Amino acid sequence: MTAELPDKALELRSLVTSAGTLELSLHEVDVPKPQDTEVLVRIEASPINPSDLGLLVASADMTKAEVTGTKGRPVVTAPIATPQAFKARLDQSLPVGNEGAGTVVAAGKSEAAQALLGKTVGIAGGAMYSQYRAVDARACLVLPDGATARDGASSFVNPLTALGMTETMRREGHSALVHTAAASNLGQMLVKLCQKDGIPLVNIVRKPEQDELLKKLGAEHVLNSTSPNFTHDLVEALTATKATLAFDATGGGTLASDILNAMEEAANATAAEYSRYGSDVHKQVYIYGALDTSPTILTRNFGMAWGIGGWLLTPFLATAGADTIARLRARVSAELTTTFASNYTREVSLAGMLQPDAFGEYVKRATGEKFLVTPQDE
Repeated sequence: MTAELPDKALELRSLVTSAGTLELSLHEVDVPKPQDTEVLVRIEASPINPSDLGLLVASADMTKAEVTGTKGRPVVTAPIATPQAFKARLDQSLPVGNEGAGTVVAAGKSEAAQALLGKTVGIAGGAMYSQYRAVDARACLVLPDGATARDGASSFVNPLTALGMTETMRREGHSALVHTAAASNLGQMLVKLCQKDGIPLVNIVRKPEQDELLKKLGAEHVLNSTSPNFTHDLVEALTATKATLAFDATGGGTLASDILNAMEEAANATAAEYSRYGSDVHKQVYIYGALDTSPTILTRNFGMAWGIGGWLLTPFLATAGADTIARLRARVSAELTTTFASNYTREVSLAGMLQPDAFGEYVKRATGEKFLVTPQDE
């Protein structure tokens, strides 16, 4: 298979200049030759996740972006107000894309690598907005029979995040969850996962159509944060589920505080006696996203038994241990087209990513809107 491979291929790069400009462009790079324990994957599908956008567009004002170059090799430039905030990456052309899937078209001589030749695999590790990527064979998730690269493109970030949330819940002694921006692809996975595992889940959304979407999936508790009855409904849902752990994708504003206060009210509803320090039930909110970039505001009416912090998949995996990671990955593979299936609203080529009608949409991080990149298409 190696003899049929091209010498060169395209890769999307992101550059932040010291002059205060973001530049996105396609570079022609050498097709890598796999080392002994590596495989070469022809990338056929890769999602645009919110976690990709920080590296992709930095803090550039994409409403002022300009596109030059040609249709096949567009170049996007946009202003960055504070380039020194990206000092560690200034004037470096960086590849982008956390995860993807495709066909193994060449392999190193190790037995593990050779066994993957011709297989469709999901991979993670960066530089996935590329036509070819060499990775260690052990990093590949072999997709189940019949699954396509499109099915496996999002087989790492969202599925392992959903599983990481439920693992964290069990590890910290909670029994139910709250999730915000719950109509996202991740949120839909979490609904299906919690149903399968019998975990009570409170879903918080912002639009009626998102409410309807989750209820069609079978979600029992779906609350609209823009409803005038939101606070009352949240307390009722928390009383019913006894959820004391929340994962918040919004980050800014008062939502984390609202959740903690509602958890406290729900805990006090069943308290045996009054305490001036509040309930002794520990309430925890983990912020894992930044859909709202404004400051996080806390109004402390939730007693003294509480915590708020950050949660990311990579640090979780770093502490999970090899056995846990293997177990989670095996579950993703087994339930790839059911529990962990992803829905995409639009597909674009590498060049298509750099067109205004595309980047004007995916930089919004809109809940329920998900782009799939198809690097082999023109």
